[in-house]
Amino acid sequence: MKLHYGWVIAFTGTLVTVLAHGFGRMSYSVILPAMKEGLGLSYTQAGAIATGNFIGYLVLALLGGLLAARFGARRTVFVSLLVMGVSMILTGLAKSFPFAFFMRLITGMGNGGSYIPIMALPAAWFLTRKGLATGVVAAGIGLGLSLSGFMLPPLIKGYGEMGWRLAWFLLGGLVLGGSFVCYLLLRDRPSEKGLLPYGASSDYAPLPRAPIGLLGAFRTVASDREVWKLGLAYFGYGFSYIIYLTFFVAYLTKERGVEFGKAGFYFSALGFLSIFCGVVYGWISDRIGRRNAMAMAYLALAVSYMLLTFPRLGLWYLFSLAIYGISAFSVPTLMAAAASDLVGDRLAPAGLGFITLFFGIGQAFGPFVGGLLKDLYGTFVIPLWLSTAISVLAALFCFRLAIGTTRP
Repeated sequence: MKLHYGWVIAFTGTLVTVLAHGFGRMSYSVILPAMKEGLGLSYTQAGAIATGNFIGYLVLALLGGLLAARFGARRTVFVSLLVMGVSMILTGLAKSFPFAFFMRLITGMGNGGSYIPIMALPAAWFLTRKGLATGVVAAGIGLGLSLSGFMLPPLIKGYGEMGWRLAWFLLGGLVLGGSFVCYLLLRDRPSEKGLLPYGASSDYAPLPRAPIGLLGAFRTVASDREVWKLGLAYFGYGFSYIIYLTFFVAYLTKERGVEFGKAGFYFSALGFLSIFCGVVYGWISDRIGRRNAMAMAYLALAVSYMLLTFPRLGLWYLFSLAIYGISAFSVPTLMAAAASDLVGDRLAPAGLGFITLFFGIGQAFGPFVGGLLKDLYGTFVIPLWLSTAISVLAALFCFRLAIGTTRP
């Protein structure tokens, strides 16, 4: 049986998320300790640099979704990855906090411009198994995170003061090269390959695709009350998950006495586990509904944050890592599928971009607040407990969402 090109789109989306999220964003957690020492930063400044990345992401989250709805995901993703690659290489040249902050801001803009369109693209290619296909795309987040944890620690340790700079050069070069591969394989809709969406019957008739302007797309998604509620739930995830991820290596090495190489291995293991979470939760949501699957994910994350604060590492620490790994990146998968359920495949990038504004605000504040609390109280335990409380509240809020596998 011939493979439907929709699965080529999904696995190319995996590559996009490896480059955009895994390398462009998640790698900072591994590079942070050496970069902090090399530039003489405080934890507040280190957290602020991460926040700069997320501010850039926030700026382009909505705009990238609107641009994809207007000009297509293929071109939007390609240009955004090019911007990311160049800015990551320039990050390796940083000699001061302001320059590093600005470069991470630009990287975040490229991240938002590539990630939002690619996460929404399965909505145009799949009528059935949409959650599963979106999970395949999201698997690149964990894969990129795992590769960062595997590749970067030896490079950083092996080249002394130049190590963290070479890490940025390597990752930026990979993003630049990968952008051309993605452009070669991606297509915006099945008709470009002479196909119907996956799961469509022979009598399937797509809705007319009348031209839609940026303002028209924005007004349509912004007027939907359920989209706003979905965005509020996404805020809780953005604020809480990123504190754990940003300071994971720093917490283990500075407060728990874990050797840097071993902490990098744990980070890689976390990333490896997270490869599968989007696929698993996407499949679950196709069967029990997005709302219930989201609540499951939020509660699992709350448990992982709490376990990391236990006085002795041991099995509690390993349980925390495992639970976080198999749950963390399920939420973007579920949000992308839910957004397309609410607004349809044509406006799915705009809908996902809109709710990502809420996610981005939470994500922008998370690292800064986490770093500030660490500087004030001398421990990461306080921000981890804050993440736990917010994740529990988000889980409870999910039950107020009027979404399921499809919209009534």
